[in-house]
Amino acid sequence: MGTPMCRVPFFDEGRMGILEAHGIRLEKLEPLGATVRGLDLRKTPPSPVLEALEAEMASRGFLVFKDQGVLSGDEQVRASELWGAQEMHSTHGVHPKAPNQHIFRLSNDRSVGINGVGPQWHNDGSFERAVFSHVGYHIIRVPENGGATSFCHQGAAFDALSASEQEQWQRLVSVNSNSGVLHPVVHAHPISGRKSVYLHLGMTGAVIMLDETGKPARLLDDDEMAALFNRYNDLLNAGFDGPEPYSIKYEYEEGDMVFIDNLAIAHKAMPEAHAPAGAQGLRILHRTTIKARQNFDPPPPLPHSLNVYGPNPFGRDAGGVWIGGGIGFRWDENIRMQN
Repeated sequence: MGTPMCRVPFFDEGRMGILEAHGIRLEKLEPLGATVRGLDLRKTPPSPVLEALEAEMASRGFLVFKDQGVLSGDEQVRASELWGAQEMHSTHGVHPKAPNQHIFRLSNDRSVGINGVGPQWHNDGSFERAVFSHVGYHIIRVPENGGATSFCHQGAAFDALSASEQEQWQRLVSVNSNSGVLHPVVHAHPISGRKSVYLHLGMTGAVIMLDETGKPARLLDDDEMAALFNRYNDLLNAGFDGPEPYSIKYEYEEGDMVFIDNLAIAHKAMPEAHAPAGAQGLRILHRTTIKARQNFDPPPPLPHSLNVYGPNPFGRDAGGVWIGGGIGFRWDENIRMQN
């Protein structure tokens, strides 16, 4: 038998009934995500509505709340606190023009916002033990010539792996190159329960291989790391095509407030998002990050973190990649040539 077709779930009828009863309409984006109309994020919806929307985010990956106008910094923060642990978890630098300390202001003009963020597939907050549960992206200025963000459904990506890859990847644990926190390369999503892949392509300093009993065995070597990272990148990029795609390039429209489930989908900024404003048009995006309800830990007996700046935990002569600081392992040939 071949590998089963991967699929982004349809809407849940029960949740749709709850939303429709409150005048809220969801429309699918293809192949993942959905638009939301009939809800003003400046107002707090009742709990059943919030629960239904958060569950749909976990299922479809992200929701685009349409026709919100331009939210103030305080309004975006209050809307962000509707999800996850309902508390901000802000770890970024604050640009002088950011309207709130919890707003990460991004732009293709450095005098207006921070540029060059997130060009590779990743999940925000991978340096935290409790990776952000949700992330908000509010477009303040839509560039005339495009400035998209791409999203990939990580549950569908897991389904796209071969059976042997699924077995092997479930025995891999990544080590963040800056904080040393450990995260499983495959996990069960905390809301949907769906097996999903997870790997930060720009901030991983090592990958631990577990043996068949679940005990840590060794570190992946340079060739294995390069193969894993390239396969992960190809896997997520493959989601744009095929009979059942699971990745999308989303072009923002005026009034969009996007909230993603940060463990259900990976994302990356497209190159045009960083193109100079003179050619592309000015792009301004406000990001907010929300605290998770639970930690995102590896399976026992592994600790939740290791000293990535210290010696190889398997011994000085054990071998394998162990890199502390910066972007960690340089898997991409173009990145490798930079230094």
